[in-house]
Amino acid sequence: MITTPALSIEVRDLPAKTFAYLRHVGPYAGNNELFEGLWGRFFAWAGPRGLFRPNESEAITIYHDNPDITAEEKLRISLGITVPPGTPPGGEIALLEIPAGQYVCARFEIGSADFGAAWNTVMGEWMPQSGWQPDDNPSYECYLNDPKQHPEGKHLFEIRIGVRPL
Repeated sequence: MITTPALSIEVRDLPAKTFAYLRHVGPYAGNNELFEGLWGRFFAWAGPRGLFRPNESEAITIYHDNPDITAEEKLRISLGITVPPGTPPGGEIALLEIPAGQYVCARFEIGSADFGAAWNTVMGEWMPQSGWQPDDNPSYECYLNDPKQHPEGKHLFEIRIGVRPL
């Protein structure tokens, strides 16, 4: 199992969030073109509505299924941003509530090829030794930078997984 070091790992209480998203069903691992296309479609909807608010909105991808046990063609992801409660959905954009709760928040600064290794660090190394276990809240990535603006093209992000004590 390939892992990569985290900048930090801690359990935090996070508030509930209203999430506007675009869903994809099918393979996604390592497909940068897919993600760029999905984000382009999402922001074509969110941009004209003024929904992306720097320093407030969180850009997120929720991973609904475990890729170790779900067939690739059935894997579901939802990507989008947090929006104010009451924001109306539209077209292919839907809304869901990310529940408040305790989440392990693991921060990484990595290249595009290292996302799987980051998840391995959290799920394969940290979780088994932590005294915590995943709960029913979603697991997601929260993006903290634009890698095109990073001098080395790296992604600064957090993996957030809902947890409860063992």
